[in-house]
Amino acid sequence: MEKDLMTASCHSSVQFGSARQRLDAERRLAEVHAAHAGPLLRFLRGLTREPHAAEDLLQETMLRVWRRWDLLPDGEENVRRWLYTIGRRVSIDAARVRRVRPQEVELLDVFANASVEDTADVALAREALNGAFRRLSAGHGRVLQEIYFHGSTVEEAARRLDIPVGTVKSRAHYAVRFLRSAVMKE
Repeated sequence: MEKDLMTASCHSSVQFGSARQRLDAERRLAEVHAAHAGPLLRFLRGLTREPHAAEDLLQETMLRVWRRWDLLPDGEENVRRWLYTIGRRVSIDAARVRRVRPQEVELLDVFANASVEDTADVALAREALNGAFRRLSAGHGRVLQEIYFHGSTVEEAARRLDIPVGTVKSRAHYAVRFLRSAVMKE
């Protein structure tokens, strides 16, 4: 985590006047992370009730801290309050996103051969879905295969694909949305 935050410095809105200032900021961020990440993660788990979601929120919180490094207050208690405020706001933002995101639907086994009983419309829809699935990126396709065809949970898919849980959720959401859109156009 610390290394990721340090390498993200090129995306920071904070401009450092010298390499020395940048190193000081990176060192200070590492200290802030080391001192506050554990308690902040427990706080975020209490808000979300989901360990993986809390870890994602902690990462987003620390990223926002890095981006607004110039606002870091003096004093450990003030830093702690500031971090918890950012963490709470990140959690609220994530809850709002979940509310407006459409509910995910499961895909049927669309790759089975069409039976004699299938109507022409069903066969055409199945073919449109097959074509749309082939147009998905490799990453999106692998996520859908893990979740919908292998029956993996989001956490299992993340572990098997070696990507973060949030990435699995996002890829699944956008892939299903793309497939739905492609089938509706056909």
